[in-house]
Amino acid sequence: MRVERFLDAATEVFTEKGYQHARLSEIVARAGGSLATLYRVFGDKEGLARAIILRRLQDLSERMETLNLSGLPPEQALYLAAERIAQSMTTAESMVVHRIAIGEGQSFPDLRDWFFDHAVASVRETLSAYFEQEMAAGRLKMASASMASSHFFMMLFGDLVIRISCGNLHDPDPEELRQYALGAVDMFLHGA
Repeated sequence: MRVERFLDAATEVFTEKGYQHARLSEIVARAGGSLATLYRVFGDKEGLARAIILRRLQDLSERMETLNLSGLPPEQALYLAAERIAQSMTTAESMVVHRIAIGEGQSFPDLRDWFFDHAVASVRETLSAYFEQEMAAGRLKMASASMASSHFFMMLFGDLVIRISCGNLHDPDPEELRQYALGAVDMFLHGA
């Protein structure tokens, strides 16, 4: 339970101050406990950020695993995946993760690379497996399942994450998210 309180407090402080300017003492003050406990559990601020990214990854992985896309027609499968991904990208914790990985990635390349190697790669692998299955069944024609998963994911990730991370979009309406997801699927499957 204390671990969760540290992660929640760190998410708040990173949101308010940014990763670089966040102070562990402020995180400890909000979470309760001691600096010694924080160091014992997470090691340092980077370990704390990595734990937030890992918690975000676990949430997104669970959202994707419960989909069971196998056998669903592309329109239905991709819409379900797009909606789950869009919902996951709009949480406060996701905003913090994206600000660290993208906004401060040059200053913290280990965190940035770990995010892309674990969080982004996990979603792309799920999508790629579905695309391979659909290509084998003759329902989709693509040059590369891996490249298609990257393109589809970035259609969702790009505009939405940039707007949320920079503060241009706050608390998006669930219906707007559904329409955003549907639009991405339609554009991906049917093109312009």
